[in-house]
Amino acid sequence: MKRRDFVISMLSPVALAACGGGNSGTEAVATTPVTPNPATPNTAKTAAASALKRAAAYMDEKVSYRGGYVWSYSPDLTQTFGEMEAKRTMCWIQPPGTPSVGHVYLDSYHATGDERFYDAAVRTGLAVVQAQHPAGGWNYIYDFAGEESLKHWYDTIGKNGWRLEEFQHYYGNATFDDAGTAVASQLMLRLYLEKKDERFLVPLQKAIAFMVNAQFGPEFGIADGGWPQRFPHFPGSISQMPRPNPEQLPAGSKSGMDDGDYTLHVTFNDDVMGENIKFLTMCVVALGRTDLIPNIRRAMDCMQRMQWTSANGLQSGWGLQHLSRETGGRPAGSPAGARSYEPRALATHTTQTNIQQLFNYFQLTGDRKYLANIPKAIAWLKTCTLPSNAVQLNPLLSGRTHPTFVELETNDALYVHRYGSNIHNGAYYYNKDITNTPSHYSAGRQVNIAALETRYNELNAMSNEAVTAMVARSPLNVRAVAALPKYFSIREVDFSDLFTGAKMTTPNVPETEVNQLISDLGTKDYWTSPVAEIVNPYRGDGPTTPYTGTAYQSKHVGDVYDTSPYPADNPPEIAPYVKRDKPQFIVTSDFIRKMGRLIAFISPVA
Repeated sequence: MKRRDFVISMLSPVALAACGGGNSGTEAVATTPVTPNPATPNTAKTAAASALKRAAAYMDEKVSYRGGYVWSYSPDLTQTFGEMEAKRTMCWIQPPGTPSVGHVYLDSYHATGDERFYDAAVRTGLAVVQAQHPAGGWNYIYDFAGEESLKHWYDTIGKNGWRLEEFQHYYGNATFDDAGTAVASQLMLRLYLEKKDERFLVPLQKAIAFMVNAQFGPEFGIADGGWPQRFPHFPGSISQMPRPNPEQLPAGSKSGMDDGDYTLHVTFNDDVMGENIKFLTMCVVALGRTDLIPNIRRAMDCMQRMQWTSANGLQSGWGLQHLSRETGGRPAGSPAGARSYEPRALATHTTQTNIQQLFNYFQLTGDRKYLANIPKAIAWLKTCTLPSNAVQLNPLLSGRTHPTFVELETNDALYVHRYGSNIHNGAYYYNKDITNTPSHYSAGRQVNIAALETRYNELNAMSNEAVTAMVARSPLNVRAVAALPKYFSIREVDFSDLFTGAKMTTPNVPETEVNQLISDLGTKDYWTSPVAEIVNPYRGDGPTTPYTGTAYQSKHVGDVYDTSPYPADNPPEIAPYVKRDKPQFIVTSDFIRKMGRLIAFISPVA
């Protein structure tokens, strides 16, 4: 049979803020008022509203599966993809999946007052409710065909995605990774607030209970207030991917997953803690859930407390994850390894993100302790920049300032590599060789030290009077419930948008752009966009015979048995791979972006 490649959208997920809540059916709540179109019709806005409705109706009625969405679809809907190939019966919770689409429908309702958008938001919200784990959170994905169908996906497609380790094993629990639980929870909150629909109250209450129950307690000492990557803990979690063959490892190299089951560690990767704190803060604002403020403060204190400093005092920062308990003779709070291509190390991009979060926590509380150790972290970031010839040695480091990982104590950069052709004969390892790193996980990051220093100096110089005035407007000091921002899909809702008196404005969208969007929609009622990545169809487990070549070491994908997505225009340079044009697909993230532009044009917030 002729080989057929599949297509997958791997566009960056739409950044959405986290929220959640629910105490009882009687708590005070705040709603975002629906603003209908102006009484006097505007021809351009009327046309934009018509296009908005046609695009939403097509996605809701034709593209979705029971109200659920993945990341991209062939126009004939025969091929469907999330982060990997998906069954038609599956939906992706991980952004920009099902909850993300629900938010844009609700935003469309706020912009127009048209109940058709609200109906679509409810249908999508009910799909998210069905996907909710009994514990209250969400997994990356859900299969409406049932648990056995989902397990089959994990045992076939997921199992053979070499670089996608979070999909290689079925855990049967929920995750905080990639903001999936956070974005789903915020949709539950917004749908409940909109019309007090009781169908979303219990899921909302379960979501906030999940957040509270998953948080490490005081008995964990330094880890008190943090969150693991997954919850509830699954005793059968995989602690080690296929171990590298010592004979295939270069001298001085080590394998990853130094600290066992990484789903138990305190997680900073993908800003898990920042998203969860924002989730709870929105509950305080919109539901009056002041009982959650201690949970918020414990989480803030955990981040501040877990800033790790080396014995020689040179290093001070955070890793992707930190031990929640003593492990292998190392104390709780120590930076920990995660996936097999995430070694035990400090992470420069995570350190930058956590510094930015500590800025937020100072503004929310006025407590200067959140600023106290930031100079140490900035000073460390200045010591571990990439060498001046980094791009000459490794073109994948173009535009990067720092290595992703830095070895504890030595302050040497660590670089991840891999050998083999698939998950069954290959493995990841790391050493100090800057060359030939994988393209799917960047060996370098862009860290803006100047911006960090400027912001620190601004906040640190604030007078006590200015701090008092700032804190008086903090969402943690609300005396009455308040409405959340009107829109969630146009840009990320941040902490600053939750302060009393804040207004989250929309971008200016020119009429020429709107006319182009309407023209592109045409009579087919959907937009298509080029997608950069394709995947090999599942064909069984790959060979275990050792592969000693180098064709796959710096690529997104291995041999044809690897189900990982890879760039269509940059495949491995080995048969049967060939470069190909980017196919046109219905791309969920692009749908959300274009809908957001129309929304901002129809009903802007100035």
